[in-house]
Amino acid sequence: MADHINEKSLQDVHASIDPGGARSKFKKLLAFFGPAYLVSVGYMDPGNWATDIAGGSHFGYALLWVLLMSNFMALLLQSLSARLGIVQGRDLAQCSRELYPPLINFVLYGLAEIAIAACDLAEILGMAIGLNLLFGLPLIWGVLVTLLDTFLLLYLQKLGMRKMEAFIIALIVIIGGCFLTEILFAKPDAGEVIKGLVPRLPDHAALYIAIGIIGATVMPHNLYLHSALVQTRKIGKDEKSIRKAIRFNILDSAIALNIAFLVNAAILILAGTVFYTSGNHSIDSIQDAHKLLAPLLGSKWAAILFAVALVAAGQSSTITGTLAGQIIMEGYLHLRLSPIARRLITRLLAIVPAVVVILIAGEKMVDDMLVFSQVLLSMQLAFAVIPLIHFVSDKAKMGVFTINIYVKILSWTIASIILTLNIKLFLESVLSWMEATNNIFIKAIIIIFVVFISFVLLVTIFYPLILKRKVNTRHIHNNISENLLAVDENQSFAKVALALDFTDKDQKVLQYAVRLAKANTEFILIHIVESASATVMGNESQDIETLNDKAYLEEYEAYFNNHGYAATAHLGFKDRVNEIARIVTENKCDLLIIGSHGHKTAKDWLFGETINSVRHKIEIPVFIAR
Repeated sequence: MADHINEKSLQDVHASIDPGGARSKFKKLLAFFGPAYLVSVGYMDPGNWATDIAGGSHFGYALLWVLLMSNFMALLLQSLSARLGIVQGRDLAQCSRELYPPLINFVLYGLAEIAIAACDLAEILGMAIGLNLLFGLPLIWGVLVTLLDTFLLLYLQKLGMRKMEAFIIALIVIIGGCFLTEILFAKPDAGEVIKGLVPRLPDHAALYIAIGIIGATVMPHNLYLHSALVQTRKIGKDEKSIRKAIRFNILDSAIALNIAFLVNAAILILAGTVFYTSGNHSIDSIQDAHKLLAPLLGSKWAAILFAVALVAAGQSSTITGTLAGQIIMEGYLHLRLSPIARRLITRLLAIVPAVVVILIAGEKMVDDMLVFSQVLLSMQLAFAVIPLIHFVSDKAKMGVFTINIYVKILSWTIASIILTLNIKLFLESVLSWMEATNNIFIKAIIIIFVVFISFVLLVTIFYPLILKRKVNTRHIHNNISENLLAVDENQSFAKVALALDFTDKDQKVLQYAVRLAKANTEFILIHIVESASATVMGNESQDIETLNDKAYLEEYEAYFNNHGYAATAHLGFKDRVNEIARIVTENKCDLLIIGSHGHKTAKDWLFGETINSVRHKIEIPVFIAR
């Protein structure tokens, strides 16, 4: 069978770097280094600054342990993400789309987009604040200037991944150098700093900021990003090459993320030393922090270096955040858009809310938006972490590279910590919403929202454990055995419609079809495309999923024709039930054979109650293949 469209993460730079061409072991090692540095800038973006400054000014060094814990979490989770991309050759978004049912997949995509928007919002605001502090540019204009980063990313990507990685590393060096100088100005008490590594939460406000720090440090979009970036390296398919790639990428992650930790720690320590110890316990604003640095440290360079580092952090983070948006959109939606359109959409999802809030609420709300964006990121984190752990624990897909029992325990422990903190914050937020309104309708909406999110979370956790369904089988020979069509029984059905979904359930549909057919039976092969593009554009859709489905259906058609049966392929779009009924009616079929997944009650709602709905819309027998 023909090999269909080969979907690759970041296809324009996929496997563009060949470490095998390096002459020495050291150069080979360096060839693998790079992806983690692009990921690490997300761990030191302006959103981190807001939470770190708030944590340091309110509680001194007391939350330093949260940064350290978050760094350990990040290191493990990013190494799992890299392992997924190296072994499966798929990014986290692609794997999620292939495993989870449509409804859950759609929600996961929506949550991923919210995470990207929240992250991009922080980066855009941080960059705008930095430009404002350095040049006096109004925040609204600074936000709009960040739209130009889209074109910078296109230019860097055209130069190649190594040039892009070098640009990002240069910005990291600038950020690190600025804060090293700031710490030398501040001269913190080393003994007090060490005490900050002892876990404690002074009050509920500390919990809110701690969750914000976790959200700012362990970012959901970085898990999608890392699983794609590692695929820019050309890696052999043998076990030795894959193990070497995993080992080098773990080392890459360890170095890059520890640099990010030191930058975050420096920001929190700087805030604790300069503001908390001087009695300025309510510094939440980046602008206020910048304003007070120079007089409190006695050097004008303190404020200038702070602003320069902020611009560098915002610039580097916007590039990687936009890349992550591209990966998520392509992985979940399979949309074929031009690179410029993809990146403009990703950026506008963050710029529009930022502009609206600044115009309506004013610049005073910018720092509140920064902290809120990080808490929002943290609340999305479980929906990326849980699928990731499932994927790297899957022996069928990972083989010998499946994570061992100790890593599984540690991974699920981290997921549990993240989930527990977020559930606590979420429930407290819900209770405050309920108390703030007497409107029964609004309260009902809040309750429905809580129930729905809880349901999605439970499915995200337990679906891979309970339902090990093989989705979207890629080759026709996996579905049809060679002697399957040899059966020839006399039946009276002249036209038999077959509803196909390209899973292992098609096997039964096809087996029953040939048993009910006779020599002159014509088969009407039906598949309904339900991608986002197909839903909007119908039969004019040309996204990857539509093209794939068309190719698969044509393979079925050719297979029947080659075995002496007349068969025609019919693609439907948008609505599964109505489209099946329309095609059956228009082709004057005598019988419809449709596969059953054996779902009941809640699962019918989850996967779609197709059979029961279709049979009420047509006037011919429906044969359910189990």
